[in-house]
Amino acid sequence: MLDLNQFQEAKKRVDEVIIPTPLIYSEAFSKECKNQVYIKPENLQRTGAFKIRGAYNKIVKMDEEAKSKGLIASSAGNHAQGVAYAASKLGVKATIVMPKHTPLIKVEATESHGAHVVLAGEVYDEAYQAACDLQREHGYTFVHPFNDEDVIEGQGTIALEILDELPDADIILVPIGGGGLISGIACAAKQIKPTIKIIGVEPEGAASALAAINEDQVVALKEANTIADGTAVKEIGDMTFDYIKEYVDGIITVSDYELMDAFLLLVEKHKLVAENSGILSLAALKKLNEKNKKVVSLISGGNIDVLTISSMINKGLIARGRIFTFTVQLLDKPGELEYVSHVLSQCNANVIGVEHNQFKNFARFSEVELRVTCETNGEKHIQRIIDTFAKEGYEITRIN
Repeated sequence: MLDLNQFQEAKKRVDEVIIPTPLIYSEAFSKECKNQVYIKPENLQRTGAFKIRGAYNKIVKMDEEAKSKGLIASSAGNHAQGVAYAASKLGVKATIVMPKHTPLIKVEATESHGAHVVLAGEVYDEAYQAACDLQREHGYTFVHPFNDEDVIEGQGTIALEILDELPDADIILVPIGGGGLISGIACAAKQIKPTIKIIGVEPEGAASALAAINEDQVVALKEANTIADGTAVKEIGDMTFDYIKEYVDGIITVSDYELMDAFLLLVEKHKLVAENSGILSLAALKKLNEKNKKVVSLISGGNIDVLTISSMINKGLIARGRIFTFTVQLLDKPGELEYVSHVLSQCNANVIGVEHNQFKNFARFSEVELRVTCETNGEKHIQRIIDTFAKEGYEITRIN
């Protein structure tokens, strides 16, 4: 296992390329989970993610022979940019294999640093196999995104920064994909402060680390199905598994809906944008059993395209009860639509969409269906609307 001195030496190396990402205290997330929450915003890091740390530390330590062969890496996006940037800075050629459905913003950003991008496979694991094939064919030097001690060493520098700035931190929440990030942070943090808790966070649809812990061995998931594409890893590394077993205190899983919820709160309250994988630690805050603790949530990356941002905001509004859609059966006579509008106005709900359907089959021929979408202030507001309609004799059906 890596020792603290190795992490400190790595910190000197990565300081050549990283930018400072000081902790941000969050009143909003603190209130939601009844802890003192601090955000470590690696979404503001150079290349938009923490991955530059491990990639640069790995490449700068290589001998000239290894670099002269050219580099190859597989990545769902952020490691790709880290390797591409580091290779460009150090004058080394790099080829990156990325899954076919990698967001365009990540592909273009990787190419902008001079790397050659190959798209292969549906998820990271398939892209990794394609990269291994290319390495055997061309003799490239492989830069693994997580199952490599030089990479783990670089990622662990985050722990040094956190505990230097907040030495009395009680818990650090860390996203898990392949496990390199949490391995480095947990190993370094525990050597600085043995009592600190390190908790990993995975998407429910790709919880490969939790599966490995439960089986006490690395296992391959049948699928990795999650909107958190950067952590859609079917199988963690054998090396990172050892670190996780040794140093990590627990693993929380979160749903895609919980990610949308956290995304919206981050945007609204902090004016920060992060990718789906990057906000795993924020989505997990509500699931912490501990209260009144100093908790650091690591936002691991912010490389997200505009269309995904739009979708996340809309779905986040629904998840937080800010958008409410319902249907109600009305008698097909004048004044009914106006009365529904009046009730919503009395409840201070702003109507943003109405669909009046006279042609659907109903229990009574004289009925019509009204579908309404309105802006609300949360679940309590929605319940007040439902209760108000019920008092007036209208049964409404919630759509979302």
